[in-house]
Amino acid sequence: MKYHRIKTAAAAAAVTMVFLLSAVFTDCSLTSFISRSSHLTDIVCKMFPPDTGFAKRIISPLIDTISMSVTGTFSGALLALLAAPICAGNMKNTAGIRWALRLIIQILRSFPALILALLTTFLFGLGTFSGSLAIGIFTFAVMTRLTYEDIEAITLKPYEALASMGAGRGRAYIRAVIPEIAPSFLSNALYLLETNVRHSSILGYVGAGGIGLLLNEKISWTEYDKVGMILIMLFLAVCIIETVSSVLGKIVRGEMRAGKTTKQAILIIAAAVFVFCTIGIAPPDMSRTSLKAVRAMLMGFVQPDMEFFLRSDSGGLAYLILETVCISVVGTVLGAFAALPLSILGSEKLVPGPAAVISRILIMMIRSVPFFVYGLIFIRVSGPGAFTGVLTLAVCSIGLLSKRFIQALEALDMRPFKALASMGTPISSCIRYAVMPQLKPALLSSVLYRFDVNIREASVLGLVGAGGIGAPLVFAMNHYSWNTAGAICLGLVILVWIIDVASAYLRKCIAR
Repeated sequence: MKYHRIKTAAAAAAVTMVFLLSAVFTDCSLTSFISRSSHLTDIVCKMFPPDTGFAKRIISPLIDTISMSVTGTFSGALLALLAAPICAGNMKNTAGIRWALRLIIQILRSFPALILALLTTFLFGLGTFSGSLAIGIFTFAVMTRLTYEDIEAITLKPYEALASMGAGRGRAYIRAVIPEIAPSFLSNALYLLETNVRHSSILGYVGAGGIGLLLNEKISWTEYDKVGMILIMLFLAVCIIETVSSVLGKIVRGEMRAGKTTKQAILIIAAAVFVFCTIGIAPPDMSRTSLKAVRAMLMGFVQPDMEFFLRSDSGGLAYLILETVCISVVGTVLGAFAALPLSILGSEKLVPGPAAVISRILIMMIRSVPFFVYGLIFIRVSGPGAFTGVLTLAVCSIGLLSKRFIQALEALDMRPFKALASMGTPISSCIRYAVMPQLKPALLSSVLYRFDVNIREASVLGLVGAGGIGAPLVFAMNHYSWNTAGAICLGLVILVWIIDVASAYLRKCIAR
């Protein structure tokens, strides 16, 4: 027991030290932010009242944004369902093929949707096709990883029995494996659909269609009343999608009953929505694509600029990666501390229903704003630099972590808490001994997941002057410096792999 306390204290001290060093490295200054916070309130005040007359202009790019999200999510998820059994270690596939596909998945997972969109615009031209393809690749990478991990966690005896009876591996997979993983698969796909709406809303920044270009344009021109109208419509769209996803998720998990006819109707409607959205996607524009350009791009990634890769000064890759990690560390920790009280206020188990609803609406409002927009706004408060990246990721972390924390709170077994309280135990002790042991694994797992997400999002925040590796990567790609871009991409892949390994180890420690 004493050893466990010492170990816990040492881990807490190490995390605190890393946080403080990262805060110093990223020039975090609370006093500076407070002194300039009036700029932030001025911007927010200028958004209201919004320009309602601008709503008509928003509808078309908003529909494009949703269409890209739906098409990309559906396509990526379906491809993942085909690729996952090849990656699963317990499906007895050829080891070489399995590890090659896993490597491809790991590489694709290393890049945020915005970087993938920039690559697809080079190959397929500007427009919604490139955006949909980027979302599809992003979804495919994430869903394949989650799905093959789900397959590895189930028993394959029914699958093996069907295969041995001559059903064939494909038919056995459809009949025995897919029904087992379906609830988790569909829940993950619905969650990614919500996430992809926010991703799609900024792809227009690199010419991949959607509402992003319009949003960036109005922020750049300081037409904040129009920005306010865009954000309100985006919020309403996110609310509708999250509500539908929530209902479908309950049906998938068996929390809400639905008859066979209802499920068939849902499938028909989902297929119709997919077809409608896909038809609305503009065809690719290959007029500016040449084999020479594609060859130069591939050679740049195969032969990266190792001199830039190995540089250790402030202009080198190591410094940029360290800055990206520090931004993610501080942003994640600050977001977690802010999300916890907001989550408590949003839990109907702990506060009255009306107060919880108000808190949840606030959380949804925070989550509906794309992280890139926060970056464009915060840079007008704290100026260019890593501190802007920290503020951006902190606010974005609040949205996702609050939702995860509320789910953990709603799953609490309150009987131990009530038992201790009935014996006159102080409320602080009740929380410490009856609530925190249940919450701790879920909270720490959520924070690790958000840190993993923040590493990728921090890699593009440099586009708005918020520090990190993003700006050099995009500038290199825009200037066709593919060797430099290849070196940065290699560094990003290695960084994400290290974070994945560390996160997996920490999750095992948490589960013990």
